[in-house]
Amino acid sequence: MSKKILFVLTGADHWTLADGTRHPSGYWAEEAAAPYEVFKGAGHTVTAATPGGVVPTVDAASLAPDVNGGEEGSQRVAEVLAAAEELKSPIALEDVRLDDYDAVYYPGGHGPMEDLAVDADSGRLLVRALKSGKPLGVVCHGPAALLAAVEEDGGNAFEGYRVAAFSNEEEAQAGFADKAKWLLENRLAEAGVDVQVGEPWAPKVVVDRNLVTGQNPASAAPLAVELLKKLSA
Repeated sequence: MSKKILFVLTGADHWTLADGTRHPSGYWAEEAAAPYEVFKGAGHTVTAATPGGVVPTVDAASLAPDVNGGEEGSQRVAEVLAAAEELKSPIALEDVRLDDYDAVYYPGGHGPMEDLAVDADSGRLLVRALKSGKPLGVVCHGPAALLAAVEEDGGNAFEGYRVAAFSNEEEAQAGFADKAKWLLENRLAEAGVDVQVGEPWAPKVVVDRNLVTGQNPASAAPLAVELLKKLSA
């Protein structure tokens, strides 16, 4: 039976670094393309949403052969995204009705560090999705969005949840740890989230209740498979 999956993507095309410079960014290609293929391949429908309904920007760096296992992998990811019409006509995040969807998925890229980390509409959606029991998937820098999921008492809705997210070590190896305003692993821990850190760049997926999270781009496809299991349960 076909299910409806909401993709919530960053609307940012840059990430502001500690010195005020704008690093070109957006969403990470594989983290959208791999789950998109998995979900569509299983016969499900995808709807994209971004803050303000802006067309999301793919991080150009994420289309490079060296981060996609070579030229062939790079071409495959680019072709999937080019054919994904849903990503080219997103709805406005503020107009999303959670009741219309069976699962929610947040890809990463540095873009979410810029907008979703402080987006109140996204925060409210995440709180509702978590409490609804619907499958909720978030990968890599996507967990930056969890920082905006604040309860009425000021606490974070994901406090105490086990979560995988882009690690400090990976940020250091990527060359951004000393340039960033803040590091995702640190901020999540400060919010009371139990960050589970795996080997840099190796697939790591953590399942805690209806929440499925992945550490890095390599975790996106395995995360999508876990989400499918929950959808069919």
